[in-house]
This record gives sequence, C-alpha cells and structure tokens, in this order.
Amino acid sequence: MKKTFLSFILLALGACPASAATVAKSYSYFTVRGTTYDQIEDELARRGPHVNSTGNRHPGATRMAFTTKIGYAQDGSHCRIASATTTVKVEVILPKWRPRRKAEPDVRLFWNTLFADIKRHEEQHVDIAKAHARELEAKLKAVGRQKSCEIAQAKAKRVTEATLAAHDRAQAQFDRVETINFESRILRLLRYRIEQSQAKN
Repeated sequence: MKKTFLSFILLALGACPASAATVAKSYSYFTVRGTTYDQIEDELARRGPHVNSTGNRHPGATRMAFTTKIGYAQDGSHCRIASATTTVKVEVILPKWRPRRKAEPDVRLFWNTLFADIKRHEEQHVDIAKAHARELEAKLKAVGRQKSCEIAQAKAKRVTEATLAAHDRAQAQFDRVETINFESRILRLLRYRIEQSQAKN
C-alpha cells in the first residue's frame, strides 16, 4: 500500500541543470512475532503501518513525496521552462519476522513467500512513482514558450497537479488489482516454492 505526500517547488527565473527523475529510497521495518499462520496474520493487522488513504493497517506501505524544481528563462519577450527535475523521496515499510520460538517448516515457507510478495508489491509502488516523475518532467519541458513567466508558472502548476493526480489514480488501481488477486497469487507462489523444495530433495 502507498501513502503519498505531494509537494512541488516552483523556482523563479534562472535555469537549473537538466537531469532524469531520481528516487531517494530508504527502508524501515516493524517487528512481527508468532509461530502460526493466525498469529502472523494478527501481528500484521495489529502492527502494520497505518495508511491514511484506506484508514487501515497494512502488511507494508510506501510513503513518498514528490519535489519538482523548475527553472525558467526569459527568451526575448517570452518565457520558457528551461529545466525541470523531479525527485521522489520514498520510505518503504516492511515487516520483519522474529518468532519467539522455532516455527514449523511450513510456516517458515509461508512467511518467506508472503514477505517476498509484500516487498515486490511495495517496490512496484516505487516504480509507478518513478514513471510518473519522468512523465512530469517530460510534460513540463514540453510546455513551450509563454508570454510571461507568470503564465509559464501557472501552466507548470496545472501540469504538475494533473500528473500527480494521475499518479495517485494509478497507485490506487494497482492496489485494487493486487487485492483482488492476492489469495490466488499467494497460493500459486506457495505451490511453486513447494515444488522447488521437493525438486531439491
């Protein structure tokens, strides 16, 4: 699940060096205990990060903030966007399992499968954010010459708001699809891991 804090900085006159969208990513963890399926499920529901968009706790979360820096340049009697760079600051929150006593092999297999899927899910949120950050840069650079820098700034603001709204919709749609497919996906992954384990024996 993702939690987004959106912000952008519009810089006045003066160009900034052009660059591709970047992601500054960090990880944090919350502890999950228990040695049975039910205990793990309860711990995830009780200790998982709270996501404001759903009002619930989740087994993982991705918090992100967009910062866009725009450089404007006077071109005769017109103004243009000379540069646009977007950085996405991301915090990926994941569970860390610390069973109080030795868990059964099937529970360990379940946890490993579940954790891998949670991490994949959150990393996909990061990929979606980076794609929209690149899209934002491209759309800003395509604004073209305007009669004044005030008009250019207003257009940049509209482009930014529209692109970030599209980003939020894409993230929400991803969550909806993942939620629908969760049970069948986990069962498929478990079967695959069991088959892989049996093949090694």
